[in-house]
Amino acid sequence: MKTFMGTLTRIGAVTGALLMPAALFAQETIDLTVASSHPTVVPWVGMIQTHFMARTDEILAQDGTYKINWNEAFGGTLYKANATLSSVEQGITDVGWVFSFLEPAQLPLSQVSTNTPFATANPPVLLAVMEELLETNEAFRNEWEDHNVKVLGLTATDLYDIYTKEPLTGIDDIDGMKLSAPGVLGNWLRGTGANAVDGALTTFYTDVQTGVSDGALTLALGAMPIKLYEVAPYINRFDAGAAFSGAIAINKDVWDTLPEEVQSAMIEAGKYYTKSHGQDMVDRHEMMLDLMVKNGADQTPPVTIVQMPDGERQAWVDKLPDLAGEWAASVDAQGVPATEFLGLYMEALRAAGEEPARDWDK
Repeated sequence: MKTFMGTLTRIGAVTGALLMPAALFAQETIDLTVASSHPTVVPWVGMIQTHFMARTDEILAQDGTYKINWNEAFGGTLYKANATLSSVEQGITDVGWVFSFLEPAQLPLSQVSTNTPFATANPPVLLAVMEELLETNEAFRNEWEDHNVKVLGLTATDLYDIYTKEPLTGIDDIDGMKLSAPGVLGNWLRGTGANAVDGALTTFYTDVQTGVSDGALTLALGAMPIKLYEVAPYINRFDAGAAFSGAIAINKDVWDTLPEEVQSAMIEAGKYYTKSHGQDMVDRHEMMLDLMVKNGADQTPPVTIVQMPDGERQAWVDKLPDLAGEWAASVDAQGVPATEFLGLYMEALRAAGEEPARDWDK
C-alpha cells in the first residue's frame, strides 16, 4: 500500500510539474558584458540599452529558458574611442559598439560612405543599403568577421554641419581654419583649405574650448548631448549628408557559445535596433537643432543656426578631390575589391531613390 501511494505521489508531482507555467522553471542565466566608448546620452549608444538589450530580453522572456545578465560598461569605462574594434575582437567586452570611422585600416570597405560625401541625406535608406550589402557581399562581411566579431546591428549618422566660434558666410570661410572631425571624416575638408583635427564627440568640446580647433564638423544628435554649442555657438547648416558609422558587434568566440535561441533573439533585436535607430536619426535631427538654439538662447553669444546660401552645399562638394576614386584604388591595391563595392553601394542608393550630389563611382 505504501509503495502504491508513493507511486501515486510521484505521478502527481510529475503531472503538476508538467502543468506549471514555464516561468516557474529555473532559467539559465548568461552573463554578458556590453560596453561602448561613448556615453548613453549619445542616442545610438543609449538605444543599445533601450532597443537592442531590451528587445533581446523581451524575446527571451517569451519562452523563459534563458535570461541575460548584462554587465554594463558604457561611456569609456573599459576602453576609449580608438579601441572599439580591438576591444570586442579580444573579448575585453562581449558586446560593444564598434566605431568604424576610426578603423579605416582594419575595416576598409566600411569607409565607403565616408569617402562618398553628400551621396545621401537619408539615414534609414543608408542603413538598409549597408545591411543588405553586409548580408550579400562576402568581402564586406568578412572584413568584420576576420576580426573575430559578428555584427548584430548597424549605426549611421544624421546630417553633418560645421559648428564654429564665429559665423560663416559660405564654405570659403573655413579656409585656414582648424576643424575637429572624427577619423576619416577629416577627408571631407580636403580642398576647402581647412585643417582637420582628429577627434571624436568625447573630445570636441575640449578641443574647441582650449583652441586646439576653431570648431567641429559634426552632427546634431551628437553635438546636443555634449553641449558643443556652448563653445561653438554658430551652427553653419550645410546638411552634408549621412554616413555609416559602425555596428553593435559581439565577440565571435562568445557568440559561438550561445544557445541558438539566444542567438536568434539577438539577431532579431539587432534588426529592430538598426531600423529604429535609422528613423530616430530622422525624427530627432531637427529637434536637436531646435533644442540647442533653445538651450543656448541666454549664453553670449547665443546659439544661432546659420543657413548657408543656395549653392554653398554644391560648392563644397565641387571643391573635394576624387575621394572615392583615391580610396578605392588604395584599397584595391590591398587585394580588397573596393571599386566593385563602391559601384554596388552607389547603385543601391540610386535604386532606393536617392540622388547623390556627386556620382562618385563615375
